[in-house]
Amino acid sequence: MRCSPGSVLNLLRSGRMRFCSRRGKSRLPLWLRKIWAYMRLLVQSLCFNTLTDSDVVFDSIFEPVFWTVDYVTRWFGLVFVCLVVILTSSILVIAYIVLLPLVLNTYSPAWIAWHICYGHWNLIMIAFHYYKAAKTSPGYPPTEKNDRPFVSVCKKCIMPKPARTHHCGICNRCILKMDHHCPWLNNCVGHFNHRYFFSFCLFMTLGCVYCSISGRNLFLDAYSALETNFHTPAPSYTFKDRMIHKSIIYMWVLTSTVGVALGALTVWHAVLISRGETSIDRHINKKERRRLAAWGKVFKNPFNYGKLNNWKVFLGVEKRSHWVTRVLLPSGHPPYGDGLTWDIFPVRKDLIPV
Repeated sequence: MRCSPGSVLNLLRSGRMRFCSRRGKSRLPLWLRKIWAYMRLLVQSLCFNTLTDSDVVFDSIFEPVFWTVDYVTRWFGLVFVCLVVILTSSILVIAYIVLLPLVLNTYSPAWIAWHICYGHWNLIMIAFHYYKAAKTSPGYPPTEKNDRPFVSVCKKCIMPKPARTHHCGICNRCILKMDHHCPWLNNCVGHFNHRYFFSFCLFMTLGCVYCSISGRNLFLDAYSALETNFHTPAPSYTFKDRMIHKSIIYMWVLTSTVGVALGALTVWHAVLISRGETSIDRHINKKERRRLAAWGKVFKNPFNYGKLNNWKVFLGVEKRSHWVTRVLLPSGHPPYGDGLTWDIFPVRKDLIPV
């Protein structure tokens, strides 16, 4: 008796159905299978495609830590702003109450004019740029449907992201040309307030260096006056004199410390601006440079127009007079472009003859 192919297939199918029915009776409870499926999904999410690397795994593991830091920074932003205002105001009080009378009584008229003019110009530049950096919106991508080009989709906002746009976990939204979130401003540094942030850092550094250098001799005298000498009796000072000496020491130590720390940050951002990069751009470009080097290729930053031209674009300088009206004087002019699209070169190369 011969076995036809159809009968063999029917026999295999019946055996498969019996096996599946027996296996179905021994399955785990539904709630346990859901937990197991969720755990498998979490593990598989760490290696969902070929682009996964150690950074993705690190971000996934430390996501609760990042969330906690973002939450604390968001709520302490106002505290940092108040701290900046209080410390700066304390230096101004000491300068007007303690130092200005000494300058008027001991310096020549030329030096008095220099200190008054430079000091007030520096103060105006610091106050103007800090206010503009804190209150100016860094720029956000549109939320409605549009025909603007984008390079990716934000996994947090689930919205298209234009070039150089990144998500800020503290502000909880995407920022155009994001550099970083500054807790001292309680604001993100992005396309529309990047120049204000850098100018504030620059002029605050110049102000601290100015106070540190001009008050060095006063600091040495005040420190010597308060230093205890066990061999000779200490001269008698009134309460007012001791407070003046301590105020001078406090001012010099604070301005010197801030000048060094903020000066290093300002130099770092100046280097990035010369390269046509933000802080996030540098990190991305570094990884891209390594990736292309493995293929024997050279990475070229599409937003680098040359050192001088990068500064022209960043500062909004279109003619010679703008170095004074837009750089050395308070100016609220907007940056080039809208932060959504980036031309190969948004301004002419010969705006200012070199």
